[in-house]
Order: sequence, then C-alpha cells, then structure tokens
Amino acid sequence: MKAIVLNEYGDSSHLKLAEIPEPKPGTGEIKVKVAAAGLNPIDWKLRSGDYKAFMPVQFPFIPGVDVSGRVVELGSGVTQFKVDDRVLGFVKRGYAEFVTAPAEAWAPIPKGMSLEDAAVIPLAALTGAQLVEEAANVQREQTVLVTGAVGAVGRAAVFAAKARGARVIAGVRQQQRAEAETLGATAVVALDVDAELANLPMLDAVADTVGGSTLAKVLGKVRNGGVVASTVGPPPADTERGVIGKGMLTHTDSKRLAALAEAVKAGKLRLPIAKRFSLAEAASAQRLAEAGGISKVLLKV
Repeated sequence: MKAIVLNEYGDSSHLKLAEIPEPKPGTGEIKVKVAAAGLNPIDWKLRSGDYKAFMPVQFPFIPGVDVSGRVVELGSGVTQFKVDDRVLGFVKRGYAEFVTAPAEAWAPIPKGMSLEDAAVIPLAALTGAQLVEEAANVQREQTVLVTGAVGAVGRAAVFAAKARGARVIAGVRQQQRAEAETLGATAVVALDVDAELANLPMLDAVADTVGGSTLAKVLGKVRNGGVVASTVGPPPADTERGVIGKGMLTHTDSKRLAALAEAVKAGKLRLPIAKRFSLAEAASAQRLAEAGGISKVLLKV
C-alpha cells in the first residue's frame, strides 16, 4: 500500500510517499480502507522533533491520527462493526491507504455525511469535548472562557460547554470576531483588545486551546477555586487562590465520537475544511496547515 513515511526528524520536505506492506488487524481491531486523513498540529510537532523528549517516534514513522473510510476486515472478537461499514477514527499511522486500530477507536459515520469530510472530526472534536467535560469539568450555570474559540478544538469546546448549560465566552482575536459570532456563545471577547480583556467577568473555568501569553492574561480573571484546563501543556495555576491548572491528553471514546459526528451532521458543530490535497501532496498540506491562520486541511487518499 501507499503511505507517507518519515525517516528522520525535520521539516515537511522529509515526508515521502512510499510503498509498504498492508497492516493486518489483530484481536479486537478493524482494518479500514482510508478515504481521507485530517491534519492536526500533533502531526508536524511529531515530525519536527518538537515532542521527541516526551513523545519520541520510531522510524520509519507514518503520521496521522484522524481518518475516515470503509471497513475491509475484522479482527477476531469484533462485533460492533461489519465489513463495508463507513467509519471515522482516532488512530495512528493515518496517512496511508489502509489503517488498523482497536474497535473502540472508531465510530460510525452518520448517514448522509460525506465519507471524506468525516476525517476532520475525531481528534479536534474529542479534544474539545474532553477539555470541557473532563479536564475543566464545566457545570450548568458556570461561566467558562474558551480561548482560540474559532479553531477546530475551540469550536468543539464551545459546543460541549453550551451542551452542559454553561455561560460560554468565546475568546478570539479581534479579526476573528465575525466568525466567532456564529458559534452561538453567550458572548464574544477579543482577547487582544486590552479594554475587552479588562471587562471579562470572573470565570469559573478556562478551556484553553492556545496557551502562552493569552492564557497568562486571563489567569487573574479566574475565581478562587476555579479551573484552568489546557490542551497545550500544563497550564499555570494560582495556589494562593486555589486556582487549579489541568493539562490533558485526548483519549479514544467511541460513544462520544459517534455523538460528536451526529452533532456535525446536524449542523450544531461546524468544522470547516479550508483545502484538500492528495496523499502524495502531504508535504505541501502540512506546510500550509503548519503556517496557521487556516481551518482544517484534508488529505484525500
């Protein structure tokens, strides 16, 4: 089969199309013929070596954690899927024609949803939902700020917080305000405008997707005993005021992924696709996505 292979850390030019053996599904796994793979920041952070201190890769390495496609083979013990089912999954080695992964990593694609488009859902949607529901543990009537609200993970976090009955503030840059207004949050705040930042209400929680100086600026707005949860490493805390900092790692959750896919199908959660590339164009696709300022990028396999 064809796959995108990385043989050493480096820039996107190190991603090469190669012919490698097809994987075989093990016990409890399914094998999927991939229709598309979604790109995520973890892909280029692993490729570049930025994460090698705590997430080293074994070469040759195939990037990609988001895929969609059709089931072509079942490992022993799998009963929840059948051959030819349309599925999306949070997996490993996704930039390839075929992928195997445990059945719990997959969920059915809703009827009527594009087989290709489903590939952008798994990591972003699961991360946003788990950030709100597990790391921040947002509750009804709480006030939560979602930073980076128009990014894919931020959109999912806004959706999850709204679903929990929270008052949701979408934190964005001033130039993103118009897009943020479409998310249905209680309010939109431009975090790069000092006056708006100063007028933030006290927060029960921050669901952070950007980190850095933006997160540092809002820490003082978190009430005593509040929570700061982040997708980009351990966030700052304030032990004197009892403000808790929580990092997170996304985990597989087939049931939650299925529900999030249904929300996308219903239009309740939007994850826009900016551009599509062929598998062979993975280097160009990563270069574009890594530059930032763009919504989801897709590899058609």
